[in-house]
Amino acid sequence: MENHELRKAGLKVTLPRVKILQILESSEQRHLSAEDVFKSLMESGEDVGLATVYRVLTQFESAGLVERHNFDGGHSVFELDRGDHHDHMVCVDTGEVIEFHSEEIENLQEKIAEENGFELTGHSLVLYVRRKEG
Repeated sequence: MENHELRKAGLKVTLPRVKILQILESSEQRHLSAEDVFKSLMESGEDVGLATVYRVLTQFESAGLVERHNFDGGHSVFELDRGDHHDHMVCVDTGEVIEFHSEEIENLQEKIAEENGFELTGHSLVLYVRRKEG
């Protein structure tokens, strides 16, 4: 599976690329930083440097395999581009990332662009949230 995905994206199949793609595909957490990927590689005994992880993730982003998100807090996280559009909520207390999709929000954004004489070509919506007490 991984080799096919890499070739389809125009990338040569290398061990670091295959290992990093495996981590992204198998992780319970959908949003991983380069450091998270590096830590997983180290834990599984793989000898792949952090600079290589950054380089491969950037190549994956350019090839359309992953999306990079820069949530508040300054660090980038990566998620596999599974072709399903969704937006994000980030808990300001825990850093937890929650995915959601709202057809109502999608329609409203298109309507707002249209009313202002534009065609919506893409968007990124991040809501910063805090769990309610009680």
